[in-house]
Amino acid sequence: MGKTSILIDDGMKADLEREAARAGVSSSVIAEQAIGALLEARAAKRQAIEAAIADADRGVFVSREAMDRWVMSWGTDDELEPPKPDIVPSRG
Repeated sequence: MGKTSILIDDGMKADLEREAARAGVSSSVIAEQAIGALLEARAAKRQAIEAAIADADRGVFVSREAMDRWVMSWGTDDELEPPKPDIVPSRG
C-alpha cells in the first residue's frame, strides 16, 4: 500500500478524526474511502459524458417534447419511464 500526505484545514481534520472514532477505524481509512468514492464518481461522470458525446456524434437524441412529457409526468399516478431517443439520423 502506498503512502501519501495531504494538507487539510483544522476543521476538516477534526471532522475526519470524529468520523473515524465513530466508525472505530483510523482517519486514514476514512480518507481512503472518501478518495475512492470521489475517484469512482468522477470516473462514472467521465464515462457518462463520453457516452453522451458518442450519442451526439451519432445524431441520436431525445426530443424536447418527449422530455417535456416525461418531466410533466413526475409525481403523478401515470409517471412515465424515461424517454428513449426519438431523433435519429436518416439511413439513406
